Amino acid sequence: MLKVEHIGIAVKDLQNSIPLFEKLLNTSCYKTEEVSSEKVNTAFFQKGETKIELLESTSPEGVIAKYVEKKGEGIHHIAFEVADIEAEMKRLVAEGFVLLNEKPKEGADNKLVCFLHPKHTNGVLIELCMEK
Repeated sequence: MLKVEHIGIAVKDLQNSIPLFEKLLNTSCYKTEEVSSEKVNTAFFQKGETKIELLESTSPEGVIAKYVEKKGEGIHHIAFEVADIEAEMKRLVAEGFVLLNEKPKEGADNKLVCFLHPKHTNGVLIELCMEK
């Protein structure tokens, strides 16, 4: 793993959350994007080397909607940048981690992504991401 690439924060409403995080981080949202396969709208902020990704569900059945309903708004995942996502997935499986997807899938911000099951990472949802 190369670095923390971004921290994902689940929110109820991007329209209210974007201005809040612009004030908090003292920077503008530089990108919004819909990831229809994941039923989310995203908004990105850059501070130094790290990005903050806000996630809003586009469907009541979406993973983010269920997360917010169960746990409320807050940190959803930590994403680590990797040089070779498939090699890193194989390494982690060999170390005993459980992946939530068998193959990398397309994520936001021009990335290939894979998630690790939080039951095997002390309750923290970990995302691996690699630039396409």
